[in-house]
Amino acid sequence: MTTTEDPAWVPEACTLPTADRPLRLAEFDDLFASALLVQQRVSATVLRWDLDPVIEAAARDLTGRESECCSFFTFTFRRNGEVLRLEVEVPAAHVEVLDALARRAAAGIRS
Repeated sequence: MTTTEDPAWVPEACTLPTADRPLRLAEFDDLFASALLVQQRVSATVLRWDLDPVIEAAARDLTGRESECCSFFTFTFRRNGEVLRLEVEVPAAHVEVLDALARRAAAGIRS
């Protein structure tokens, strides 16, 4: 996961080829714009997203691929009534990555 504005926050642990990073970023931007209803910062290392459940298959696919290249992410899905809840957790050493992801999500949240 990266941003086109500041790729410096991508940790060395990320194995996604540099050329593929803008495409992955666009996938997350699409998820935020089309399905992100609410974002909550649970702790320094945990984000909680409430998503429109119609996007569940795509969200699981995207987060699964993201876990393959950035193994420090933990993505946990739960149903909460009519909402799909996704918790994104990182170790303390990668809080800056979670911070950047939270900023990106907040900028793209569905209105």
